[in-house]
Amino acid sequence: MGCGSGGIGGPKVEEVGKRTVFCVKFQREMPGLDEAPFDSHPLGQRIYENVSKEAWKMWLEQMKMIMNEYRLNLGTQEAQEFLLKQMEDYFFGAGAALPPGYVPPQAKN
Repeated sequence: MGCGSGGIGGPKVEEVGKRTVFCVKFQREMPGLDEAPFDSHPLGQRIYENVSKEAWKMWLEQMKMIMNEYRLNLGTQEAQEFLLKQMEDYFFGAGAALPPGYVPPQAKN
């Protein structure tokens, strides 16, 4: 999807506590996150400025799938860097790569 907020001036605040962003996933103004996901990483600020709460919820589900399918041990630097790359691709690139041979779960009827 797109890259950046596309606007000047950053996130908008319409009401006290009602922060909105132009979401890179949905390509429209939506409620933004309450705080940056990682204070110590530049990607956290980029996500805070450009990703909606709804898109972040979608990422959390994607992240669980990636962690399980790749059997990531987030105690290792390599796994953390891999997951950060997947996150950046998910929001600002072509999308996070699915594991080789991944078959999505069947929808419940």
